[in-house]
Amino acid sequence: MNDSYDIIVIGAGAMGSAAAYYLARRGQRVLLLEQFEIDHRKGSSYGYSRIIRYSYDRPEYVDLMKDTFPLWFALEDELGETLYHRTGGIDFGPADDHSLQATIAAVKASGISHELMSADEAHKRFPQFRFADGFQVLYQPDSGFVAASSAVRGHIKLARRFGADVRDKTQVQNIKVARDSVDVSTGGEDFSAGRLIVTAGSWAKALLTETGLELPLTVLRCQLNFMAPADWVPFESERCPIWIAHVSERFATSLYGIPSHDGSGFKIAFHGGPPVSSPADIDYAPDASNVEALRPFMRAHIPGIASAPAKESRICLYTRTPDEHFIVDRHPEHAHVAIGAGFSGHGFKFSTMIGKMLTDIALDGQTPHNDLLFKISRFSD
Repeated sequence: MNDSYDIIVIGAGAMGSAAAYYLARRGQRVLLLEQFEIDHRKGSSYGYSRIIRYSYDRPEYVDLMKDTFPLWFALEDELGETLYHRTGGIDFGPADDHSLQATIAAVKASGISHELMSADEAHKRFPQFRFADGFQVLYQPDSGFVAASSAVRGHIKLARRFGADVRDKTQVQNIKVARDSVDVSTGGEDFSAGRLIVTAGSWAKALLTETGLELPLTVLRCQLNFMAPADWVPFESERCPIWIAHVSERFATSLYGIPSHDGSGFKIAFHGGPPVSSPADIDYAPDASNVEALRPFMRAHIPGIASAPAKESRICLYTRTPDEHFIVDRHPEHAHVAIGAGFSGHGFKFSTMIGKMLTDIALDGQTPHNDLLFKISRFSD
């Protein structure tokens, strides 16, 4: 016999855990399936921190962030935990950098509080950093980080409180989509539901192929590094902002980082990494060469960590769309299947909102939040 639910969610990372919470809050009988353990290290959601920020180069993301911050605050209140840590944040790079100027323009247009600084002004404010002549610096005081693993576990804790059935170490083997129902097999058990949400991260592409949908998703193997400076004080979250360096002309991609907190180490990473054909091909052993490739940037712009050893390095997966915008939409052939995928290394800050949007889409057919950037139809236009 099949166990029957109102809705099944596949994947219990940032987006799936949030969706399960909002669905359960709305009284749905929810089954959340995770192939690994909860808060595992093999995907995109595990860790100390993820950047949260208004500063984006598209006004749609700035506006969505305006809706997202209140959800994080409400989640903190319901959990009785602190998830959002406000440090302020800086975007910096050559004054003629397109992405930096687009970010400045979007922030200005949004009415969000911000400051623009010259290289000298910014160095006086943030002495940990060195800014080259001709650099411009955007400061936004509400930027900071979300405690990533705590957020995933928190969403799941509340989903369970509202009655969700959460099963880890349960790998989906087969999906069958009927006209108004879905059947999901895990090899040992079969489940059915009226609706399905797929939030399977780097495994979403293969799963969705079973439903007749081919999405242009690419898995990237990215490395996070946590440096241990000789003098920790300037790099702690009480004194140091999160940062994004718009320096792709010199370093082939942007770089970003998060200050140390609770002994995590100073986080620094390239935005992206080499593509792999499938997550099954991932080597999770970090590369010392990745740290060494970061040192020219550190010497130029963050000299206090330039010779520091890595306290820890860890592999994190990006699942990227061609335009790096998300997929948050209904299946084009099956309206009772919703999809959250392709978050391209910048989705975590929105994860509680994505969970709500997927809940809206699955139950109501649409969401009141602006999802025009996230439609599947853009890949066939």
